[in-house]
Amino acid sequence: AVYGAFTAATVAISPAVATCLAGGGVDPQRIHVIPEAVDPTRVESTRGRAAVRAELGAAPDDVVVLCVAALVHRKGLDVLVDAVTHLQAQGAAPVVWIAGDGADRGKLEAACAASRAAGRIRFLGRRDDVGDLLAGCDVFVLPSRREGLGVAALEAMAAGRPVVCSAVGGLADSVVHGRTGMLVPPGDVAALAAVLARLVNDAGLRASLGREGPRRIAERFAADAMIDAHVRL
Repeated sequence: AVYGAFTAATVAISPAVATCLAGGGVDPQRIHVIPEAVDPTRVESTRGRAAVRAELGAAPDDVVVLCVAALVHRKGLDVLVDAVTHLQAQGAAPVVWIAGDGADRGKLEAACAASRAAGRIRFLGRRDDVGDLLAGCDVFVLPSRREGLGVAALEAMAAGRPVVCSAVGGLADSVVHGRTGMLVPPGDVAALAAVLARLVNDAGLRASLGREGPRRIAERFAADAMIDAHVRL
């Protein structure tokens, strides 16, 4: 009712959201896709990589994977825990930082404690220093089951970090597979583990994907472009 009867136009932050709105009965001619903007200054580090890694106990040669997300089912953190457990069984698990809080935190911590990944995954709770965490990590992962856009992954790209994301919602459109990051099927533990293992072992690939991230953000998710589009609408 709100998006259909009471509005002249509706802004969708990704093509996936536009499809969802149309599927719900909103007139497609009233739907306009204007991606959410990413502010690169939000992900600038104030402390630097070495200080962050020292605080969180990461060794200089550790490959650190970061996830920043609400700890709820749709974000797929259980898939990440299972993937890291799989890699640990092979002796190849990265260090993983999970920043955020939510209804599933206790369940995720219990599952992690009971698994082989217990010593590799650290739950950081809610953090306001996302820029510092991104500076300290080597790879960003967002294994969501559903996602409207996935701003956390876009911020990671803006910070020059390679991203590994589920090919769902706005992530499938925003992350360019093989250029700014890697896309995997949602809920696929084996696929996520394989991609993480590849990035852990290939510093050159991490570097090339990371370099392309800021360019993608400037091309598609600049604040000026978002503002201009809203003004035109």
